[in-house]
Amino acid sequence: MQFKHPEILYFLFLLVIPILVHLFQLRKFKTEYFTNVKFLKELSVQTRKSSKIKKYLLLASRLLLLTFLILAFAQPFFKAKDSKNATNELYIVLDNSFSMQAKGQKGELLKRAVQDLLEHSPENANFSLITCSENYWNTDIKSIQKELQNLKYSASPFQLDNLLAKIKAHKSAFNKDIVVITDAVGLQPNQVKNTKEDENLYFIIPEAEKTDNIAIDSVYVNQVLDNFYEIGVKLDAFGTDFKDIPIALYNNKKLTAKTLVNFESKSKTINFTIPKEDFHGYVSIVDNGLEYDNNYYFSISKPEKSNVISIGDTEKSGFLSRIYTEDEFNYSNFSLQTLDYNLLDKQDAIVLNELKDIPQALQTTLKSFVEKGGNVVLIPSAESTTSNLNTFLSAFGGIQFKSLNNSEKMITKINFSHPLFGSVFEKKVENFQYPNTKTSFDLNSAAPMVLGYSDQSSFLSAIQNGVSSVYVFNAPINKGNSNFQNSPLIVPTFYNMAQNSQKAGINASIIGESKPFIVETLLTKDEIVNVKNDAESFIPIQQILNNKVKLTFNDNPKEAGNFDILNKENPIGKLSFNYNRSESNLTNANPDAVSDYKEINNVASIFDTLQADRSDNQIWKWFVILALLFVAIEVLIQKFVK
Repeated sequence: MQFKHPEILYFLFLLVIPILVHLFQLRKFKTEYFTNVKFLKELSVQTRKSSKIKKYLLLASRLLLLTFLILAFAQPFFKAKDSKNATNELYIVLDNSFSMQAKGQKGELLKRAVQDLLEHSPENANFSLITCSENYWNTDIKSIQKELQNLKYSASPFQLDNLLAKIKAHKSAFNKDIVVITDAVGLQPNQVKNTKEDENLYFIIPEAEKTDNIAIDSVYVNQVLDNFYEIGVKLDAFGTDFKDIPIALYNNKKLTAKTLVNFESKSKTINFTIPKEDFHGYVSIVDNGLEYDNNYYFSISKPEKSNVISIGDTEKSGFLSRIYTEDEFNYSNFSLQTLDYNLLDKQDAIVLNELKDIPQALQTTLKSFVEKGGNVVLIPSAESTTSNLNTFLSAFGGIQFKSLNNSEKMITKINFSHPLFGSVFEKKVENFQYPNTKTSFDLNSAAPMVLGYSDQSSFLSAIQNGVSSVYVFNAPINKGNSNFQNSPLIVPTFYNMAQNSQKAGINASIIGESKPFIVETLLTKDEIVNVKNDAESFIPIQQILNNKVKLTFNDNPKEAGNFDILNKENPIGKLSFNYNRSESNLTNANPDAVSDYKEINNVASIFDTLQADRSDNQIWKWFVILALLFVAIEVLIQKFVK
């Protein structure tokens, strides 16, 4: 037992006072008898004995009364079991990612968690609430009641390590209690491995009753026909027994096609054929699982001719004119001496075809060209110096040329997963006539390999920056050095290298990935581009690049959908955004990842537990009650004891 005010215990010396009074009352007197009262002698002796007992009882009651009263003012208590953390600050991490749309015993997991907070958080309890999308520092439940009731699902997946890092960055002089409310979908042990010793981590893990779900994973152009696109819609099924799932295709909210899907495996691809023109819509399914991944928004722009220039000797560029035909490309070839630099900004791709030297002025222009979304293809010459090539490539990083190798090599490796070949091969091809090179440069490359030699070295590499690519061959491909021009690979390789990814194919970005987008428009200094649809409008980060504008979106928009890019209310482009699909697989719930930490059932339990473990057991009230009890005992002694 400890005392809050131990100095008051000095008043226990006051117990001497009733003892002195008692002794004074018990002092002895000499008795003289005289005739008139002699007959009372026997009665006096009896009375003196009972009076003496009464005085001892009164002394005991007064001593105990005074003792308990002094002890009560000293405020005795038993120290709390977890007293060292009594001053801890409370942080609540609430998972509002889309996996919390799943239904538990009492409804959607997120709504149930919010209701639990509103009902069982003490009004006077101060805490901080951190979600995937919002932060409320040093608040209480009454102050954020409205915000909690209107809390929306976050487009950002639940990343516990990022949220814990945010809490650690919030400076405080006190230790922390962190309560995490999550369904544990995608949770990994390494996300909590950096928890400090002074941080107490608790978990509330609500469980979904059903984990079956179907998600639209992606949409892509499967085949380009003369007048039509054949698009593929990839669906992923998490669970079993999915039959007759309706899937519909909408263009500008108008129904274009509809069918039913049955799953024989966990993944299914459905093909739709649409006219070869502008498309701005979405694919939609209906299932009994999560709702957020049932729509996939995408845009396809009507194909335009790509502008391509090759720089090099005419006799070495004949194969390019046969690939970049007039019906799909505006192609021209220039020697270095006749090149008009003013034409470069208007191109979609530029091929440097075996230039002996790349002038500094051209290097500077091409660096700016790539930053604005253009593709560059570098084919070295056997007479090129490695210093000149490396100076040029240093602006993009990832690849450095080394010495020229005169040994013959076979080109046998194809990176089928590379975006360059995304729609070229229906299956992996292993048996084909391997092209070769007689001389080639050794490379020091960290860039992804597109085509490779049998010795695992790279023949064609790609440096990608989000809006454009720089493709680098490590060898000349003229007929004197290689038979690559006769290989079936050359057509899809050069064809796709010349395509601007934003002009060809499907536009469908993921919210939060911050992938930049280049739009062609002329802006004055005071003009800005904004992005808008019926539900949302925002201004992206933008950089003016002559006749183009580079847009960066960060965490915008907040909701998936089709959007228009506007300049003074005039449409200049179209965009589509989708939610990240990482929350779709509810079977990824992994509560065992945090099995080393304390798991509790609900919010009420955490507040009760913390209060019970951190609060001292005050017992001064019991001493007040005992003091009052002895007041009553003294009154009874005075009244009934003779």
